[in-house]
Amino acid sequence: MTKSTNNDLDHAHKLTRRDFLKLLRTGAIDLGLLAIGAAAWGFLIEPDRVSVETVPVKLSRLTPAFFGIRIAQISDIHMGGWMNTERLQHVIELITKQKPDILLLTGDFLLGHEFNSVTETNLQELIDVLSPLTRTIPSFGILGNHDYWTDANAVREMLKACSITELSNSVFSLSRGSEVLHLCGVDDIWEGAARLDEVTRQLTDDSAAILLAHEPDFADVSASTNRFDLQVSGHSHGGQIVIPLIGPPVLPHLGRKYPAGLYQVGNMYQYTNRGVGMARLPVRFNCPPEITLFVLDGS
Repeated sequence: MTKSTNNDLDHAHKLTRRDFLKLLRTGAIDLGLLAIGAAAWGFLIEPDRVSVETVPVKLSRLTPAFFGIRIAQISDIHMGGWMNTERLQHVIELITKQKPDILLLTGDFLLGHEFNSVTETNLQELIDVLSPLTRTIPSFGILGNHDYWTDANAVREMLKACSITELSNSVFSLSRGSEVLHLCGVDDIWEGAARLDEVTRQLTDDSAAILLAHEPDFADVSASTNRFDLQVSGHSHGGQIVIPLIGPPVLPHLGRKYPAGLYQVGNMYQYTNRGVGMARLPVRFNCPPEITLFVLDGS
């Protein structure tokens, strides 16, 4: 039996330069494969994995006639670019399966900064895909900043063609017997078109009120009125890329304080939908597209 010496053991545990370089190469390959895998997921897989988020919300002013009402929300379709009729049709089919009582659409139907023949085609595609659903259940919408940057009037005409009631600086009151739920909306905040005082003047009783506001950070303003029970928004896309333990590295103006999910702002809930479409960079990571289904109850 051969006896090992201390020198032999020291040599066995030494990391040679060749071994070190081999480890570096292996690590670099692993990191490269991980980066390729993450990129493939972000560009090719996650953008199509639409998540249906069911959000139970208790509203203190909601009356029993509206307990259990199911309200679907989508936002930031951004038709054109990555979003096409096939993908939007999939979204509509998922909404239909949820059997909502109401559909809310919180702006940015288009993507771009100009109106042209492509935009006209995108608007017709929106009409063709949305109409079968929006003409069968009560549907309400507002405009977003991209709609203004493209052509706000053309988007308004599209909403009319889809039988979507526009709620820009207005109120629509749902009635069940003597009980009321107010659906309210402001025009785009970024464009300086929101007129919240006009909305509050139209609320003539103390019934529960839901506010549609494209940019979520408007919640600080709307909550200060103590008149709204829930604000629903979009705009941020949730950041599209969310780094674990860090969060989204890039968020838009007016979408940085409440970028995704449910928040308590004063006496009001704020919910930010991650959107179903994307900005010009068609990538999502740890931030899948979203359909929200609110199920309302009294507190």
